[in-house]
Amino acid sequence: MRRFAIMLFRSFLQGLILLSPIAITALVIYKVFDSVDSIIPFMPRGLGFFMIIGIVTLIGYLGTRFFIGKWLFDAFAYVLEHTPGVKYIYSSVKDMISSFVGDKKRFNVPVWVCTNRNPEIWRIGFMTQKDMSYFGPGMENKVAVYLPHSYAISGWVIVTDVINVKPVTDMNAAEAMKFAVSGGVTNVDEEKKNEQKTEL
Repeated sequence: MRRFAIMLFRSFLQGLILLSPIAITALVIYKVFDSVDSIIPFMPRGLGFFMIIGIVTLIGYLGTRFFIGKWLFDAFAYVLEHTPGVKYIYSSVKDMISSFVGDKKRFNVPVWVCTNRNPEIWRIGFMTQKDMSYFGPGMENKVAVYLPHSYAISGWVIVTDVINVKPVTDMNAAEAMKFAVSGGVTNVDEEKKNEQKTEL
């Protein structure tokens, strides 16, 4: 009887392990869908979501394909960037978003950073500034590196000597971010093998 109870408990835990990623992913997708859909409350359920997606896509198209659209968005951005108080919020959000996506994204150079020599400790991060000399004397031959926190969307920036940094050669930026955020749990080699099998 005891052995049977242990087997049931292990099966329950195994079920949790198998279902948790699926359930959490489904919940996140539902929350995003529900949040976007509720922006237009008077629309039928589901239609508001597709309307918002369509409007955002149209704005993106007009803002990049047509001169007048680009000029209007640039003018509006200029006003926001020069409005006292508002400019700090707008510029911070704009810089944060453009760091991840777009032509000016910064988190695309993964590096290993030695944060301790004895014992030797290396952390994975992303080089955000290759030259810190414009910050003043003593900042020559130093670089800025963003170190993401595991299981979080936060992180911190360190300034260190360039000798303490070496490029990550076996992972691209997306794999390096996944490795860092997952706490090093992600098996990059295994994922690459699975991707190669899928392509075949």
